[in-house]
Amino acid sequence: MSLNGKIVFVTGASAGIGAATALAFASEGARLLLAARRADKLAEVASACLDRGAEAVHCIELDVRRRDAVQAAIDGLPAEWAAIEVLVNNAGLSRGLDKLYQGKIEDWEEMIDTNVKGLLYVTRAVAPGMVARGSGHVINLGSTAGELTYPNGAVYCASKAAERAINDGLRQDVLGTPLRVTSVDPGMVETDFSLVRFHGDAERAAKVYKGVKPLTPEDVADAIVWAAGRPAHVNIARISMTPVQQANSLLFHREP
Repeated sequence: MSLNGKIVFVTGASAGIGAATALAFASEGARLLLAARRADKLAEVASACLDRGAEAVHCIELDVRRRDAVQAAIDGLPAEWAAIEVLVNNAGLSRGLDKLYQGKIEDWEEMIDTNVKGLLYVTRAVAPGMVARGSGHVINLGSTAGELTYPNGAVYCASKAAERAINDGLRQDVLGTPLRVTSVDPGMVETDFSLVRFHGDAERAAKVYKGVKPLTPEDVADAIVWAAGRPAHVNIARISMTPVQQANSLLFHREP
């Protein structure tokens, strides 16, 4: 399927996997609808996407945790941007690495509000238009953490297990329509993920990747674009991907 000229909506597009995904779709000549909280970073990504070959770019400063703002953003799209063909629910984060009984409730709330409720808010705002038009693809960012819980990460893992259930449930709910629904579930990816998790502690974040060659954001973006580019009758239900030094969310081989 050609992605040239298709409207692709990417949340959390200001950095990491979101930015790499935007650039990858730009290389396919897509029209990009990019959303993130950091407008300055988003503008930089938008400029790079135009240089890369995007047909056009439209940016939205948006926090997916704000239900009314999400709906207003979609309802307020200019007519030429309304027919979203691909939605990439990428916005997400992890906060803290604490035992459950010692966890910070504000960290829990941020993860659940972003990773679960934010995903639901955006999907609820966008998917009805896809159903009405008889065309569309929802791609959700999951994680190997949604398959196997690791110590001190119960709430983040639970949020990604919820993504897995929502993804599969949506695919069932649109059965009988031409819509496609995909979950892309990476393992270790070197982004600002760990820096965010540890509230800016760069030294602690760096230790996460010690002795391992992790996936890059571009690796994940490549899988996302590949899934979107399959023939219209082909639905890729789930892509699980890890670096070769990772077996699952618990087991790693670290070089000395």
